[in-house]
Amino acid sequence: MHARLSKSRVMSSLQCLRRVFLEVNRRDLIHFSAATEAAFAVGHEVGAMAVQLYGGDNGTYIDYDGGSFTAALARTRELLARGERGPLFEATLEHGGVLVREDVLLPVDDGGRPSWRLVEVKASTRLKPEHVSDCAIQTWVHLESGYPLKRVSLAHIDSRFVYAGDGDYRGLFVEHDLTDRVFALLPEVPRWVERARDAITGAKPAVAVGQHCTTPNECPFIGCCWPGDSRYPITGLGGSRKKLGQWVEAGYRDIRDVPEGAIRNETQQRIHRVTRADKPELLPGARQFVTSLPHPRFYLDFETASPAVPLWAGTRPYQVLPFQWSCHIECSSAEIRHREFLDLSGEPPMRALALELIETLDKDGPVLMYTTYERTVIEGLIGLCPDLADALQAIIGRLVDLYPITKASYYHPDMLGSWSIKAVLPTIAPEMDYARLEGVHEGTEAANAYLEAIRPQTAQDKREQIRGELLRYCKHDTEAMLRLVRFFSEASLT
Repeated sequence: MHARLSKSRVMSSLQCLRRVFLEVNRRDLIHFSAATEAAFAVGHEVGAMAVQLYGGDNGTYIDYDGGSFTAALARTRELLARGERGPLFEATLEHGGVLVREDVLLPVDDGGRPSWRLVEVKASTRLKPEHVSDCAIQTWVHLESGYPLKRVSLAHIDSRFVYAGDGDYRGLFVEHDLTDRVFALLPEVPRWVERARDAITGAKPAVAVGQHCTTPNECPFIGCCWPGDSRYPITGLGGSRKKLGQWVEAGYRDIRDVPEGAIRNETQQRIHRVTRADKPELLPGARQFVTSLPHPRFYLDFETASPAVPLWAGTRPYQVLPFQWSCHIECSSAEIRHREFLDLSGEPPMRALALELIETLDKDGPVLMYTTYERTVIEGLIGLCPDLADALQAIIGRLVDLYPITKASYYHPDMLGSWSIKAVLPTIAPEMDYARLEGVHEGTEAANAYLEAIRPQTAQDKREQIRGELLRYCKHDTEAMLRLVRFFSEASLT
């Protein structure tokens, strides 16, 4: 009796044999990042849209019963055996212990004989090499199950699609015919399956860590395989996973273990030096920079959402759309004010957001940000609100990025190779650690919370809970910048 494999597990084995072993034998160790969890949700949303666009009204959706795939397998066999000629969604097939669920099966004519066209749907905006292998596994199971297949296609989001706001999403997907490439790969699939099966039924494979831990996808077991039980794990050196993996293979676990002469990258040398000294480094340039900034100072942060399926007229898939901002206004060292914007009505928030931003930021004074994301958001607002272009462009001219001076002037060993504001803040203001926030802790969570809040079916009490979490989180971001500037102004590390 073969151990059952899903298509996703065979794909995991192509990335790493240890990963597929752990997926089957140690599921308790799985940890998905917030970004990965969000990607799963987007995949479900895109899949639902594919059903609509590929003829869901005239087709059959094959439900998964939640306990096993027995009913889905039986239903698929029944439909294919009776010569069903409408679209099938999530057709479920199994061969040699490998189970697949096919996104879309469309009936086609093959020289007078009934056949099918398989369409695999992805939420990405481009065709990726791993998509061909993905389709090959499905095609192998389909053909070996005894059913004809004329063509194999990959459909992904077309980032050029502009939604008209009328409920018509035709054109959201672009297709690639992969038939020839997939059929050329079919002889390889049985070997992939056997390798995966050997991996899950034997001892845990001895696979060194490296670039494959994050390519093509971040592994949910990355925290199990990379050493993390030391004070300063070697991953805190940053840089290439390939090089870090080589150091791990050489026996190094902590940043301080790596010989000084083995490090060539300048940033890694700095991290290594400061970590070994076990003392934070603050250079004079930071104080000189921030004390030169005139008042009033505006500390600005946006929260944005990028829905795969556009919500509002004139927007594109994955377009960065702001729905919230926070601004701490430092009128003088003794006077701080705070303004904020958040719209959970479900209506397009961008224009009202831009108008209130222009009013709040007034005409003079540096507008401080952390990394260039705020510039990108404002540039996007210019495209959405061209009549406000002059005022928004004037704001762009006042932007001051705190990230470069922070990276050039400050490092604390506890930052573990990251200069993100979330890594810096606990080292200068431990009481403001983002981990202490309730609900929303980072940008992906903020975007997901916003999209949940604007759904019509979301209860009002839940919407108000989300409102509070979003306001606290975004305000925390701008207060973090304010605290950073004050730290640079007052601290005297050597």
